[in-house]
Amino acid sequence: MKFILNTKIIYPDDGNEIKNAVILLHGYGGDGNDISALTLNWKRFLPNTIFFCPDGHEICSVNPSGFQWFDLSKDDEKYILEESIKAENKIKSFIGEIKNQFKLDNSKICISGFSQGCMMSINVGLTSEEQYNCILGYSGKIINQQDLAQRIKSKTKIFLIHGDMDTVVPSNHLLEAKDFLMRQKINVDIKLIKNCDHHISVESSSVGLNYIKKNLTI
Repeated sequence: MKFILNTKIIYPDDGNEIKNAVILLHGYGGDGNDISALTLNWKRFLPNTIFFCPDGHEICSVNPSGFQWFDLSKDDEKYILEESIKAENKIKSFIGEIKNQFKLDNSKICISGFSQGCMMSINVGLTSEEQYNCILGYSGKIINQQDLAQRIKSKTKIFLIHGDMDTVVPSNHLLEAKDFLMRQKINVDIKLIKNCDHHISVESSSVGLNYIKKNLTI
């Protein structure tokens, strides 16, 4: 089957039944192949999980060899919000295709992402009609708190991880996101990784894996 988004798929080893899915959304200027590196370690501990690592639906405006979920070339909050909602709809359609193809419901799906992909994971997970198993976000933030507060439909639990030395998306966004989500009565945990900049460190990967293992049926 051809999906609405070009995607790298990592299947369970032969003979292992597909019981769960993890969707990994890359950061600004990256691609599905980049973030699929997480699965090299994760799949050993999630033997019944299929991983989907899609490319963003647009060529990145500042890095034509990569992709974006929404354009950041304009410093315009209204424009960014509108573009991010377009991406939300694309990702929701993509997840719908996955659910139909592999007979999985939302309770068996974890949405995860890095940076811009984290921002999209939060929005997709919380504005969908049905709750997902969990959301795991790295180095992101809430795109627009006022907008999201008005559109929340589900209370999917969330774990956010951030490096304390991040200068691309500063770590104060982690605390802001926690405060916002708690006010919305959403179950949220956070982890600040010491001496970590804007990337997914080995420690971050391990902490995230443990969270997924705790929540998905393996």
